[in-house]
Amino acid sequence: MEVLSEQQCQLLLGTKDIGRIAFSVGGVPEIFPVNYAADRSTVVFRTAEGTRLQRAVMLRVAFEVDDWDPATGIGWSIVVKGVAQGITSGIDPFAIALRGRHVAPLAPGTREYWIAIYPSEITGRRFGRD
Repeated sequence: MEVLSEQQCQLLLGTKDIGRIAFSVGGVPEIFPVNYAADRSTVVFRTAEGTRLQRAVMLRVAFEVDDWDPATGIGWSIVVKGVAQGITSGIDPFAIALRGRHVAPLAPGTREYWIAIYPSEITGRRFGRD
């Protein structure tokens, strides 16, 4: 197993577009798959107004993305920990730039509420079969 640097984690995070967000609501863990885009370590995704996923706003969350190549037997996993913030109406340049990222939700329906995970920590591992 190889511990990845922050720069390696950021590069791998930008190569995928689906991951999982985890957070706790009322002491009960919730995990949701989301389509996302990354700006270095910051993750951005869209959801619909009033969804359970929108409850993540202002909570500490974990976001995980991984990959596995069965041909080579090599895989990796990246975890971003931070706080989720609604950026739908943010007027600061960073919120505007994040909303400009291409995020194409696979779930049906309108997904006009933008959430960004501002990272406090990013870690990753690369692993393989012996």
